[in-house]
Order: sequence, then structure tokens, then C-alpha cells
Amino acid sequence: MGPVVILVLGLSCLLFSIWRQNSGKRKLPPGPTPFPIIGNILQVDMKDITKSLNKFSEVYGSVFTLYLGMQPTVVLHGYEAVKEALIDQGEEFSGRGRFPLAEKANRGLGIVFSNGHRWREMRRFSLMTLRNFGMGKRSIEERVQEEARCLVEELRKTKGSPCDPTFILACAPCNVICSIVFQNRFDYKDQNFLNLMKKLNKNVEILSSPWIQENHKEPSEFTNEGLTILANDLFGAGTETTSTTLRYSLLLLMKHPHVTAKVKEEIDRVIGRHRSPCMQDRSQMPYTDAVLHEIQRYIDLVPMNLPHAVVTRDIKFRDYIIPKGTTILTSLTSVLHDPKEFPNPDKFDPGHFLDESGNFKKSNYFMPFSAGKRICAGEGLARMELFLFLTTILQNFNLKSLVDPQDLDTTPVLNGFISVPPSYQLSFIPV
Repeated sequence: MGPVVILVLGLSCLLFSIWRQNSGKRKLPPGPTPFPIIGNILQVDMKDITKSLNKFSEVYGSVFTLYLGMQPTVVLHGYEAVKEALIDQGEEFSGRGRFPLAEKANRGLGIVFSNGHRWREMRRFSLMTLRNFGMGKRSIEERVQEEARCLVEELRKTKGSPCDPTFILACAPCNVICSIVFQNRFDYKDQNFLNLMKKLNKNVEILSSPWIQENHKEPSEFTNEGLTILANDLFGAGTETTSTTLRYSLLLLMKHPHVTAKVKEEIDRVIGRHRSPCMQDRSQMPYTDAVLHEIQRYIDLVPMNLPHAVVTRDIKFRDYIIPKGTTILTSLTSVLHDPKEFPNPDKFDPGHFLDESGNFKKSNYFMPFSAGKRICAGEGLARMELFLFLTTILQNFNLKSLVDPQDLDTTPVLNGFISVPPSYQLSFIPV
């Protein structure tokens, strides 16, 4: 054994010893024994992190510690632990955890990856500005309705031929954000619009790749650059997540034609064929509402949520002490797929959100937009878009799969930051 190898091993053992001593003093939750320097990275399946977290929770319980490198990450698994942190102790867990790929791009600016005073100011500014632009008012609904009609016209141009709906379905929510930020929508063939769509799609691919810890860089002050990144956050959060959910929705509706038939029956009965769907219709469409909730529950779009952090001070959580600066991962999968709340959670079943009388049934476990202080600021817009876009599509088209519905694969192709549906084609047959 060479002297270099001996030196490296010696230093590793020394660091490991100091590390373990410090970890013990902090009373962190239990977890798998980490290797020196690299921590538990080799024990985590980076292609399916949620599966690894499920296995760890079976051994260590609903609160456990992983080392993704030298730094501890506390994982919260299951509804009770997630609720206790994000809602009951929401202020203490309101920090944004480290996300190295995003840190390089956003530099701690904007709303999604900022912290402390900057995050509060940006969130307040964003919500105020969106309200001024019509969020929660009829004017925003009219913009979504207009875009839904444009979406239908684009789908008609396919003339019932097989197509991959990815691009068209991404254009619609992106144009809604454009109408808010720029006060103008774009033609789906506009070159500037196409360039923006390509960049947004590439961002999701990068964020869905495996990530590790990295040196943190302190953000700069609130500037014009911060506003630019804030606008980018609105496009990123408001376009790709909604379009991916829409794409997954059509796949699931083709996979389950009996569900689609019931939704279309409700559309015909409540809305008819001669006017555009509106948000008032949703209260009279419990089955459709249940289907939309079940789609979001089933696809588990952001399995691990965005990372949180304790940023103000050391905090006590249950019987543990979590040091200031510790990254917190909250498993939304463990909440959305909890068998106690959702029998047969891996089965697509709108009955999860219906009572015995067929009325819509709310669930506290429904957290696709996260919960607490860091809940998605655009939740209301996203829910509006999903309802209006999908009901407008089903009002005007029948969905025809190119293969037997039973042979459609709904398994996500990426299960890191975001769950992406497999590629597929379908035909939009005019009603």
C-alpha cells in the first residue's frame, strides 16, 4: 500500500471520527451509517430516490438522517412528520434548502430558491403583482379561457392525425404566463416563443438529473437581476409543471376510458357544447374535480418536494435537535401515496376523492403543491388551468390511443426532481 493511499485513508478516518462526534452532539435523527466524505450517496438509488427513502423509512422511521456528502440532510417521511414540520412549525422550516444546480443559475435570487428577508419580499411582491394583474379575478380566468380556445384550434390543425402533444400542451400554460408578465400571448409558431419553450424544457431536464451538495454562495441584494430571475421563476414554475401534468392527464385518461366517459358525460350535462367551461362549473362537477385531484395525486409530480432548510437557528423537532443550516427533504410521495388515506395508492382511482354519495371529498393529504409557508404561489392559477384546459379539450375532442389502452405505460421516465410521463402519441378526434 503506497504512502498516498495510507495518508488518504488516515485523513478520512480522522474526518469521519470528528464528523461522528459532532453528529452525536447535535442529536440528529437516526439513519444509515455514512461512509467517510461521500456519506450515504452509494446507498441511495439516484435514479429513483423516492424508492430509497421508502426503504430507509421502514428501518429508521418517519424522521431520519442521510449524508449526501459531508453534510446531514434530515428526511421527513409520511403525512404526520411533513405536516408537523411544514404546517405546525412552518416558520422554522420555511427556509429553502441547498439545490446546487439552481444556485448556479439563480444565485439565491427570485422566489423559488431565495431565503430570509429576500424570499419574503419577493413572495409578497409576486403575490401583490399577480393580484394586480388579475390573479383570482375574472380577468385571469378570461385569459385562460382564451388560451384554451387557442389550444383547441391548434389541436384541430392535427386533423385527427397521430401526434405527440408535448409541445402544444406546453405552449398553452406558457402563454398564460406571457399574458400576465408581458400582457401579450404569442402564436405557437413565433420564433422567440419557440426559443423560450426550448430553454424551459432544457431546464427541467437538468433539474431532473441526480444532484449532490456543493458550496453555498450567499445571494446579492435585491436588484433588476433579481426581478429577471423572478420572472424566470414564474415561467419555470408556471409552464413546465402544468404542461407536464396536462400531458400526464391525457395519458391517464386514455389508459382509463371509463373514467374519461364519465367526465365527458358530466361536461355534456353541466356545460354542454355551446359555451366555454368556466370555474363556476367545477362546483357542479364533483366527478371531474375528483379526477383532477386523483391525477395530481397519482402522478406525484414533485416526489421529494423542493428542499427546505432550518435557516434561523437550531430547532427541536420531536426528540431531536436539528442544527441551523440543515437541509430538509419532505417526501410528498409518502403523503400522496399513503395507503391509510388512499386505499391501493398505486392504483388510479378517482374514488379516492369521492364520498359514498358521489360528492367531492377533500383530503388533508392532498399536497401536490407542497404545504405551509413555501406552498406554491401559483397554486390557484395551476388549478384553474388544469380544469379549464382539460374540460375544454374533452368538450371538443375524443382521445384516441394508437395502442390498446391496457398497453399504455404510465411509468415516469425520470423520477428525480420531477416525474415526467413517457413519450406517447394520440389522435384528437373532433366531437
